[in-house]
Amino acid sequence: MILEKFSIGIGDRFGHQGKAQLEALQTAKAHGIDVVPVWNKSHREHSIIGTMPADTRKEADDAVRALHWNSSYYVDADHIGMKNVDDFIDYSDFFTIDVADFIGKPPGPEVFKVFMHTFKRFHGELCIPGIDCPFTIDEERLQGIGSQYLYAVKEAATIYRHICEQKGSDDFIAEVSMDEAEAAQTPEELFFILAMMAEEGIPAQTIAPKFTGRFNKGVDYVGNITRFTREFEENLAVIHYAVKEFSLPSNLKLSVHSGSDKFSIYKPIRTLLQKRDAGLHLKTAGTTWLEELIGLALAGGEALELAKTIYRRSLQRFDELAKPYAAVIEIDYRNLPDEDDVASWDGEKFANTLRHDPDHPHYNPHFRQLLHIGYKIAAELGSGFTNALEKHEDIISEQVTKNIYERHLRPLYIG
Repeated sequence: MILEKFSIGIGDRFGHQGKAQLEALQTAKAHGIDVVPVWNKSHREHSIIGTMPADTRKEADDAVRALHWNSSYYVDADHIGMKNVDDFIDYSDFFTIDVADFIGKPPGPEVFKVFMHTFKRFHGELCIPGIDCPFTIDEERLQGIGSQYLYAVKEAATIYRHICEQKGSDDFIAEVSMDEAEAAQTPEELFFILAMMAEEGIPAQTIAPKFTGRFNKGVDYVGNITRFTREFEENLAVIHYAVKEFSLPSNLKLSVHSGSDKFSIYKPIRTLLQKRDAGLHLKTAGTTWLEELIGLALAGGEALELAKTIYRRSLQRFDELAKPYAAVIEIDYRNLPDEDDVASWDGEKFANTLRHDPDHPHYNPHFRQLLHIGYKIAAELGSGFTNALEKHEDIISEQVTKNIYERHLRPLYIG
């Protein structure tokens, strides 16, 4: 199973927007942009909402059938580990193997010894075409990289082999994810991570490192764009070199997690992808759920009141909702609108405050981030929420399709 050059992870918390999401990709295809969909949903999201991996597979299959989509599509077991991978085996053909929690754990002395022996051939200057300055690799530097990442790669290999035993090695796409680590991986470290993956026989087709800067949920990139651009280009150079050096899959590409809404870095990403003829997997971070809220607000009446109720309860339970996402949100509670003020808003103001349009005077990234993590509140409303999604499907679908095509696919691949 070979993943295409460009793909996009389209998470859908409540499983109602598969067709609207796919319509965005059909529109892109009509404009010459071939991007394949990857429906992704994590174990945590399934647990909160009360769905199962089978539901994600059904959503994807139903959307493809309804819209007569004739290209590839995939269903991602998102951020899985050994504790939950078996739940996804029968329904997924894309596995995001998340080993960020194993970074920094000490490897056993024997495997560490093998690592040091295997890669001592890189002692000295490591010159990678496309990177101006060579990396200086000595025993101390190699020890540091092995101590930090060897255990994590070994864990990835264990998970990968387990999936192979269940599905066969040709029936799925493997991604290795380290993006939820505390520190970004340097291009130099990425080179040795890929080397270790090759040694372990992990034919990953995408790799999701942690980049410098902050990739907060549903809002723009926070960081030094010049530094990110240099790092992204060096990572592309490392991948191109490592594919040849270690006989990794020729279509290996970068995966940018929480990549939705990172508008300020889309142009440099597009420029570098074109420059190096490279592929990309962009994983969106549940923003389809926010478009559902925008659609409900614009529908007015009871639907608007439902959106306001979700905000009010999210505000009241701020600490509880924010804790699991502390590493990927930056919400200043003081900048959140008072619930009584929100109660007086019309649908347009609610939508404009939530929609990611940085130039609109009402846009509030703190409001947006809180509602991003507030999907637990909507899940607790059960059919009261999902019935509203079905009732107002037309207006919601319009928001979902426009968000993916106009704000993501166009700037990334057209400009």
